Amino acid sequence: MAENLWLYAVLVFGIVVLPGMDMAFVLASTLADGRRAGFAAVAGLTLGGLGHVLMSACGIGLLLQRWPALSNAVLAVGALYVAWLGLSLARHTGALVQVADAPSRPLHVTFARATATCLLNPKAYLFMLAVFPQFLRPERGGLWWQALSLFLVGAASQVLVYGSVALAADRVRSALRDSARAQVALGRSIALLLMLTAAWALTSGWR
Repeated sequence: MAENLWLYAVLVFGIVVLPGMDMAFVLASTLADGRRAGFAAVAGLTLGGLGHVLMSACGIGLLLQRWPALSNAVLAVGALYVAWLGLSLARHTGALVQVADAPSRPLHVTFARATATCLLNPKAYLFMLAVFPQFLRPERGGLWWQALSLFLVGAASQVLVYGSVALAADRVRSALRDSARAQVALGRSIALLLMLTAAWALTSGWR
């Protein structure tokens, strides 16, 4: 079981460390509202990971693979949602100018949006469908305990990678504290990143 956990950890880390919608959301949240918002985003993404485990166990991933049209619909909704987040940030770049002011949105809203961002990523379901079942073995005991162990491994990867992104983004945000112009430019750049990430996820997934 320990060997399987290590192998699963390597596979999950390889997926998490690749830039995508989740990472872009953590980056944008931290730059807009600071370290606490970034950590709230990380927590929301981790909860979304648990949702992927539960829904994969219930067969949602199989449905998405069996009916590509449904998978494309979920992918389109997720990509459009991230694009909407980018547009919202672009329209409110002034939130980055006064970094000492109150956050642009409450932490629980950031948490909820991060969870939604993670859950609206059908590629994660397909990964769970292709990889997750291979590490579940009835002869090793209860499947739910094995699933919990695998989830904790995945959650650790999310916290490590996305937490590091949040810390790095917070340092950049602090460095720009005295430059309103740079903050606005950075905010627009992150908004563009979110929209480009959404467009990339939509086009590549549709292909």
